[in-house]
Amino acid sequence: MGLTYIKARVGKNQKAQEVKFLVDSGAQYTLLPEEIWRKLRIKPLRKMDFTLADGAIITRWISEVWFEYKGLCGTTPVIMGEGKDEALLGVLTLEMLGLQLNPFTRELVPMRMMLV
Repeated sequence: MGLTYIKARVGKNQKAQEVKFLVDSGAQYTLLPEEIWRKLRIKPLRKMDFTLADGAIITRWISEVWFEYKGLCGTTPVIMGEGKDEALLGVLTLEMLGLQLNPFTRELVPMRMMLV
């Protein structure tokens, strides 16, 4: 299994920056590294607990940012990373963009949207 990275723009209040994200189809939320959200002056909205792969529980602040990838854009919740946390692109952001990760080609492709 390979890794998939994309470059996208994130922003808040007239400030934006290009960020390289690891696409993590197992993560619900997108994570912004501390240096990025500090540069963009993003403010925390609430705290949430997250369970890591090893079972450990961590608490992180959540905020919301504008997100753009290949002309698709919208707002999405993000985890405000700490220390050496890496930029991850989670499923909520992918769904907001109408995209999914093709597990065979490791590319982002349009979702088949359904109204039921």
